[in-house]
Amino acid sequence: MPTRIAVVGATGRLGTHVCEVVEALPDFELVARLDSRSDLQEMIGSDIVVDATLPGVSGKVVEFALGQGLKVLVGTSGWNHDKISALSALVEANPGTGVFVVPNFSLGATLQTLAARLVATHFESIEIVETHHAGKVDSPSGTAVRAAEQIAEARKDLGGVIAPHSNQSARGELVAGVPVHSLRLSGVLAKQEIVFGGVGETLTISHETHSRDAYQVGIGAALAFMRDHTGVAVGLEHALGVSAP
Repeated sequence: MPTRIAVVGATGRLGTHVCEVVEALPDFELVARLDSRSDLQEMIGSDIVVDATLPGVSGKVVEFALGQGLKVLVGTSGWNHDKISALSALVEANPGTGVFVVPNFSLGATLQTLAARLVATHFESIEIVETHHAGKVDSPSGTAVRAAEQIAEARKDLGGVIAPHSNQSARGELVAGVPVHSLRLSGVLAKQEIVFGGVGETLTISHETHSRDAYQVGIGAALAFMRDHTGVAVGLEHALGVSAP
């Protein structure tokens, strides 16, 4: 029996692509497409809900789905460490449910974050520059937030990240102590550079998404992971079975 999927935000950029991927997978069935005019009750009857909405809507979608005993795959930006921590109580209150927050479904972007965590143990001067299409409504991106939080975790016992003059607005937004600079430009889909500075050298880990086709493998892997997942997990690496030190 195929796993039944409901996509909330099905008419958006990500939601449309998720629907296409689900329909191409033999072991999954797309049973509901919800947009801004839909009643959330329409997700009832599915096994997994994919949240591809907006940051201001995502929390409501996740809370409703968990209350119905459903599992939720979150692809919406805006879920930082504090918001994710609050999900644990909701999941515990609804046994058998689970939430999987995926800041980026790209394999390359996921591996970039894992590599950054390793490199961060050797450099104390670190900044992130993320560029997205002009239509992206939030900044910094969820991918940049995730990378910054992972870098901060790697450096928590090493003196943190050095970010001079962080009180100046031109220095970007501090996320977990890491300066993040967001660009929103026409002609770009998604690009992120994590720049590490050391004595007499710099190292840049760069990733660029040229097509939404880059998300197909990640979406499929995340959906497969959700079948048996309970609790709260963050990052596509859980579905890929890879990790950083």
